[in-house]
Amino acid sequence: MRLWSRLRNRQLDGWKFRRQAPVGRFVIDFLSVDARLVIELDGGQHAHETDDERTRRIEADGYLVIRFWNNEVNDNIEGVLVRILETLRVAPPHPNPLPDGERE
Repeated sequence: MRLWSRLRNRQLDGWKFRRQAPVGRFVIDFLSVDARLVIELDGGQHAHETDDERTRRIEADGYLVIRFWNNEVNDNIEGVLVRILETLRVAPPHPNPLPDGERE
């Protein structure tokens, strides 16, 4: 919920995100369709082999996947948001950019 509270309602530089969205056969944590970006949060229950295969399949559908540990979000939300913004800056151009004065 902590990350979602910062992504929802186009709060992150005007990008729209969905929560618990389907991509292929997977339900992913956060999705920006416009940026073709998937954000996954991993806790202790995640296995690298399963996550790697899941990432490969999602990327085969044309999305970029970035992953964060739950504790990263809890302990360093600002750092997580910076990394997401850096990734968005190399994404396809925003289809509906906010006017310059309305950006964070």
